[in-house]
Amino acid sequence: MLDLISATLTQGLIYALLSYGVYITYSVLDFPDLTVDSSFPLGAAVTTVLLIAGMNPWLTLVCATLAGAAAGLCTGLIHVRLGVRDLLAGIITMTALSSINLLIGGSNQTVDRATDTIFTAAPVMGLFGDLSLSARKLIVSLVLAVAVKLILDAYFRTKSGLLLRAVGDNGTLVTTLAKNKGNMKILGVVMANALVALCGGVLAQEQRSYSAVMGIGQVVFGLATVIIGVTIVRFFTSSKPAQGMRKIPVLRFLATPQGTTAVLLGSILYKFCIQIAINLGLPANMLKFITAVLFLLVLVLAGRKGEEIIHA
Repeated sequence: MLDLISATLTQGLIYALLSYGVYITYSVLDFPDLTVDSSFPLGAAVTTVLLIAGMNPWLTLVCATLAGAAAGLCTGLIHVRLGVRDLLAGIITMTALSSINLLIGGSNQTVDRATDTIFTAAPVMGLFGDLSLSARKLIVSLVLAVAVKLILDAYFRTKSGLLLRAVGDNGTLVTTLAKNKGNMKILGVVMANALVALCGGVLAQEQRSYSAVMGIGQVVFGLATVIIGVTIVRFFTSSKPAQGMRKIPVLRFLATPQGTTAVLLGSILYKFCIQIAINLGLPANMLKFITAVLFLLVLVLAGRKGEEIIHA
């Protein structure tokens, strides 16, 4: 049971990286970016191929992140420079990347057990070599998820970060400040897809495998985690919480304006919901179906405020 909880928690922490990216596009930028469904396996493909080639596992993640950033750059340029609608720009890049992913990694790849990953590399083994593999995966995933969260929180407090948030809320304001809102959109989409590809790379190392279809439904997962996390945090930190509950200062403190804490929490909870569904007897090959149903339930429970929560 402990191993199952540890594995589920690890998955939630890894997928939080993807949720951060979806949060930036959908919530901060109000940009429905479908590139995610292909930039996720792109990061996994790049990471897996480079691992098999013998590259340092940490450097493979850097390459995966850059590949995702390039994918986001294509989407941003198609939308901003060519004037294509945001949704269509994402679909175009997603479709093109489907072929590119096949060229890079084929339909699937498997990393040999003798090949080091970030969970078995020398630095990690030197610090946590006495722990089990599942414990090392949990620790490394926690460090990555929290580190990226803190970096994003720090960035959103900078001038560039504030402008990025302003683009989604009031693009006209950004223009009046003599700033190019198109460039800010491109930056946001680049950041988002870089994080999504990083998530794909970490997951490929955790599972030691890559599949060309592993990105299907990742946008749905990311949106669901954002809604779940923000809804729960708002419930406990509202000045007038439901059912007469008092404000919880600790949660209110953790609920940063950027919402990254809520996204992290939502990712973990959503993974546990999926795992519970599987443990109740639903077959693993119905995972995407379970994801879609859970997302529908989240939207129904959130009521008409679901879209407001996404763009909060």
